[in-house]
Amino acid sequence: MEIVLKNLSYAYNGESLAVNDLSLDIKDGTMLGLLGPSGCGKTTLLNLISGLLTPDSGEVYFGSENVTSLPPEKRGIGYVFQNHALYPHMSVYDNIKYPLLALKDKSLTEEEMDKRIKEIASLVQIDTLLKKKPNELSGGEMQRVAIARALVKKPHILLLDEPLSSLDAYLRKQTAKEIRRIQQETKITTVFVTHDQREAMSISDEVAIMNKGALIQKGKPEEVMEKPCSDFVREFLLVDN
Repeated sequence: MEIVLKNLSYAYNGESLAVNDLSLDIKDGTMLGLLGPSGCGKTTLLNLISGLLTPDSGEVYFGSENVTSLPPEKRGIGYVFQNHALYPHMSVYDNIKYPLLALKDKSLTEEEMDKRIKEIASLVQIDTLLKKKPNELSGGEMQRVAIARALVKKPHILLLDEPLSSLDAYLRKQTAKEIRRIQQETKITTVFVTHDQREAMSISDEVAIMNKGALIQKGKPEEVMEKPCSDFVREFLLVDN
């Protein structure tokens, strides 16, 4: 599903602009790495795409459909939050199942839900963990459960907000590769918010760099690295390098 953002603006409490007249086109079936310094508006933009926030101005399109006024549950999205947000009292199986129950989709039988849960668990390689509780999992395993839960509804779009920030360097690298594998297997349009330039450059089809609520540059990772459009982009990409 293609995502088209047209002249989006949003200000918290009607004051400082978190997103400022931003337009962006994310191609169907691709992964976009959304980069920028802390406070630049990355998560706000993700929440505007998801419907958790409504823009002060501008429009959000999924394909040819204007979804600007649609609530999150009607947008066909999966959202993976930074803190996993797993239910501690539920098993992995029940955590993945919960979105299907919340949908109240009467067309899915128990057998069909069970089949879908096991298919998704196999895809993200957690099929041996289904009986465990979140407190029995490693950070990387919890992240995979969160991704499985986001995918079980078969969304058109997957949004990931700093999903690897709580992991150590080794797990970050391995889990980033897994996210890329899953995205390529499912062909789901994905927006991946991170502050880690190497991470974004290594797994994204395109990257978009934000600053102060505005889109500064978008392109293939190698293009952005080789031809930064401004001193800000050049300096940002050199951080920690």
